[in-house]
Amino acid sequence: MRWPSRQRELLREMGVRLWVPAHEPVDGTQRASPAAEPAMSPLLAAASAPIALARSDPPHAESSPGIETMDWPALREAVAACTACGLCRGRTKTVFGVGNLNARWMIVGEAPGEREDLVGEPFVGKSGELLDSMLRALQLTRAKDTPARQVYIANTLKCRPPANRNPAPGELAQCEPFLVRQIELVQPAIILAMGRFAVQALLRSTEPIGRLRGREHRYQGVPLVVTYHPAYLLRNPPDKARAWDDLCFALERSQSTPA
Repeated sequence: MRWPSRQRELLREMGVRLWVPAHEPVDGTQRASPAAEPAMSPLLAAASAPIALARSDPPHAESSPGIETMDWPALREAVAACTACGLCRGRTKTVFGVGNLNARWMIVGEAPGEREDLVGEPFVGKSGELLDSMLRALQLTRAKDTPARQVYIANTLKCRPPANRNPAPGELAQCEPFLVRQIELVQPAIILAMGRFAVQALLRSTEPIGRLRGREHRYQGVPLVVTYHPAYLLRNPPDKARAWDDLCFALERSQSTPA
């Protein structure tokens, strides 16, 4: 596959090395041989085998009845006022979500970290920079743009767990109706679930991410693709190439979904 120079630059930011045929110029100045650049792994062969995993009906947060009928302003207010679990006592800001409310792509992460808690926006800091690079490689953005190019980003939890610990099951259960309603309001064409807790929340699966990648799952009829969380990729750079495969697969699935 021939990659435009801009995408090559962005993939290099992700730490993904591309194999380029010997006869193809690299950035118009150099030529690379197959020995110099190892080939990326191809999209998984199982990508064409969609599966559907059953999910139970979501619980309702005790402090905010009627979430399933809320519009965006009411939902945002309900999240800001939520005291359904103990996380409310330690938060600086709730982390509601960001992006185009009619985006074709919806990205679901895990729980806010320290920077997210201070800013009130998901995926900031180093993991946010990596996510933005990944999105740019697909010509997507969280910045203001058209619904086809801009994504909507939300987390499974809206408040930061103390010391960035893993979310507790009860915390995920209390917060889930907010995420469910966000997905219903956005009506995305594709969902990208990033990280173990996003996958568990949406697919009701405890399977490792490595076993769930490369297949089209479904969440309430919406195509869903599983991939690694950017924070994990920062700790495990070799898996960036696998994450790129996941993004390419998600792009294929999104393009096959009617607008």
